[in-house]
Amino acid sequence: MTGNIMRRRTAAFVLSARMLLAAACIFLLITPAAARERPVTSTELEAISRTFVEIAEQVTPAVVGISTVSVVSEGGETPFFSDPYFRWFFGDRTPHPRDHEEEGLGSGVLVSPDGLILTNAHVVDGADHIRVTLVDRRAFKATVVGVDKKTDLAVLRIDGENLPWAQFGDSSGLRAGEVVLAIGNPFGLSRTVTMGIVSAVGRQAVGITDYEDFIQTDAAINPGNSGGAMVNTRGELIGINTAIFTQSGGYEGIGFAIPADLARNVMKSLVEKGRVVRGWLGVSIQEVTAELADQFGLDSPRGALVTDVFKDSPAERAGVMRGDVILSVGGKEISKLTELRLLVAATEVGSKVELQVQRDGRVKRMHVVLGEFPEESATAKAQPGKPEPRFDNVFGGIEAADLDRELARRFQVEAKGSGVMVVDVDPGSAASRAGLIPGDMILEIDRQEVTGMADYRRIAGKVGPKQRVLVLISRRGQTLFVGIEP
Repeated sequence: MTGNIMRRRTAAFVLSARMLLAAACIFLLITPAAARERPVTSTELEAISRTFVEIAEQVTPAVVGISTVSVVSEGGETPFFSDPYFRWFFGDRTPHPRDHEEEGLGSGVLVSPDGLILTNAHVVDGADHIRVTLVDRRAFKATVVGVDKKTDLAVLRIDGENLPWAQFGDSSGLRAGEVVLAIGNPFGLSRTVTMGIVSAVGRQAVGITDYEDFIQTDAAINPGNSGGAMVNTRGELIGINTAIFTQSGGYEGIGFAIPADLARNVMKSLVEKGRVVRGWLGVSIQEVTAELADQFGLDSPRGALVTDVFKDSPAERAGVMRGDVILSVGGKEISKLTELRLLVAATEVGSKVELQVQRDGRVKRMHVVLGEFPEESATAKAQPGKPEPRFDNVFGGIEAADLDRELARRFQVEAKGSGVMVVDVDPGSAASRAGLIPGDMILEIDRQEVTGMADYRRIAGKVGPKQRVLVLISRRGQTLFVGIEP
């Protein structure tokens, strides 16, 4: 084993030296002719080509093909076949539904000499049988070590000897413009290598997984590439290819990969604990828009706005309150909501970290001991009444009422809790422009609690015709701040 490690380090050193040569050649290629003292030679171009060939030859053996088989049931016997007259006519020859098999294809990356494979959760989701094929045509039955659908990652294991494997690189330092290779099995075409650049890093709110921090690339990624390797110019694994943006079903220049640092942490947790353990603060949060930044006294839209604090959570014990804007965690600044979720989730459970929050125009510091993320969180729900008269202010476009059984059934919420229900919103009104919709529950107006229509009439009635207000609402179990401008 020691000899193998030494050979790998020597190879990595030689490859790094060649990368420097390639970088110099690429620089010559992109430098304007007027700034160059001489033209690029064919020898230099050949050196660039050889470099990418060597990267592909180094990494491709570690990229595997994954084929899955899922047994799908057609369901029970239909009433038609059970009809006694039908059986009297056909006897025992009546057709019966049968189970059938569905096959799937994808890619994976061997990341350890003992047979651990990283791939996407959606590649193996629901599979009854998983088969892994290597470049040398060896085939193995794979077992599932663990699956994490929140990041769309899965870890498999095969039992074999002299297995190739890819070394992890540091994905945290990736920058837009870096050259990368994508290796996988698109459309079942094994050992396919494509080249491109990192188009962007830290892509979030894409809508693919719960925890998103994607590397975006223009290296061609197609169906079947899922779970394959994204490598840098040192031949290091810096991402797991995951998804494409497409309107045609094929490559359109936008692909996404899960950063290697995130994939490595998820794999470590799945291997050691059988599940992914994530840190938990215990707050509901929303993005700070330019309007909300002004409402909460921020000089620019940044941080994450706390819309709710869960009972007996680490945040509640630390003193975090609804309306606080979390500016940093453990000394790391939060510029947007998704950064807070990723940072807290990646922090070890039980860690004591410092929070910096802005409250009522002042910056406060507090310490919180992070808990473990629970599978389900408590949600705020909504109490009984009738529509009320309109106001001559920003609430004039809202028809509100206490929540009764009829409204609860209409908007599919539980008829309990506090707040008032938005029954209707006039098109073009201030409330409509702010984004309020029927079914929203108004919980606060300008930081004053609204428990029912009596509170709503009293507080909303004092709002001036030209006054803007900050409203806290509950929508489908999520609490949100909404600024309403006259």
